[in-house]
Amino acid sequence: MDDQVQRFLHQHFRLTRRHFVKAGVLTATSLTGGTSFAEQDKDDPRLQDALKSLETWLTRPGDFQDVSRGKPKPHTLSEDEKKKVGLTRDTWKLNVVSDPDNPASIQQPLEGETAFRFDDLMELARDHAVRFPKVMTCLNIGCPLGNGIWEGVPLREIIWRTQPKEDLRRVFYYGYHNDKPEQMFRSSLPVGRILEDPFGLPPVILCYKLNGEWLTSERGGPVRVVVPEAYGFKSIKWLNNVVLSNLHAANDTYAEKNNDVDSPLKTFCATLTAPTDPKANEAIPITGYAQVGISGLKKVQVWISRRDEEWPRDDPYFTKADWQDATLLAAPKEFGGGLPNEMIPADTMHFDDSGRPKQWPILLSKAHWCHLHPGLPAGKYVLRCRTVDNNGHAQPMPRPFRKSGHAKIETIRFEVS
Repeated sequence: MDDQVQRFLHQHFRLTRRHFVKAGVLTATSLTGGTSFAEQDKDDPRLQDALKSLETWLTRPGDFQDVSRGKPKPHTLSEDEKKKVGLTRDTWKLNVVSDPDNPASIQQPLEGETAFRFDDLMELARDHAVRFPKVMTCLNIGCPLGNGIWEGVPLREIIWRTQPKEDLRRVFYYGYHNDKPEQMFRSSLPVGRILEDPFGLPPVILCYKLNGEWLTSERGGPVRVVVPEAYGFKSIKWLNNVVLSNLHAANDTYAEKNNDVDSPLKTFCATLTAPTDPKANEAIPITGYAQVGISGLKKVQVWISRRDEEWPRDDPYFTKADWQDATLLAAPKEFGGGLPNEMIPADTMHFDDSGRPKQWPILLSKAHWCHLHPGLPAGKYVLRCRTVDNNGHAQPMPRPFRKSGHAKIETIRFEVS
């Protein structure tokens, strides 16, 4: 693990214990899709203390974790420098052109004097703006960067302005990279995913707002791509170029590092509150989050074993262990994230007119869970947790390979005294 990832993980676990939810997750009453606490557990003060320290469901824009690339990172430029290179709303422009090496047939490229600008984007937003929740997460890091409500215009609306005719199979795109070709970071999608939204997915968007606020430079503003079902490397920041191509295969920069660039988000979980130095036979509160991947989330399970217990080599994912069902927390009353007026923006996908979720947990977002273990005798133990998705696959299945998305079962060692 490189130094950048180690620093990120340390910061994540420090920050998640700083975020406090004022209300909502403490309810013992189930909402849509939520599970209520066991009657004997709901009033336990240790569990209540752990729940009070949970992070909010939505992440404030300034609290998203940053794994940006570039030297210097584009968001660290001065305001004058950002204006010069088109990284402010009043100077931003987007070129949408045919690939010179694998040309698509288009009639009206958008470049130079006809480049697409922020005012053009806002004009489209009047009729085409969409909003949806999404957890932004890295392919190879085992914790989300943040969970937000992203707002933008479907990318297809801009592509149609070029009047494409034929030989358009793939769209690739990249953002500002300090005018240094070696720093370019490019992602791509099949054009069919951009023009159509399969399986009820939100559209791929040119995003300009997060949690109701203008997208900051740190989050990739003024405009970035957001691909709902994908890992973060598909959601390119500081967007300024879209290329329409007759390529038949992906040409993502991330593929050069042996990564699977087409797999969607996986379902997995990890802890937020875990035992540190519990006393013998005293109840142990445990809390955590789950990333709700493309296959949804059915349940979270917890297993505590003695540290010296040997496990069969032919069962590396502990499928025969004595897993216990944890409690999936119901939708909170307040979602956090610094939303204007503490309200979910109107017409946000997956929410009704009153700002309540239509189902819970929400696909491609996150959920929280808790468990109260009745206690253990003195000794050394290992805590593990896992998800089970809506297809019945237990983490890390059905895709246990790290380069197609992190889903390793977390291991926490502790001692009961």
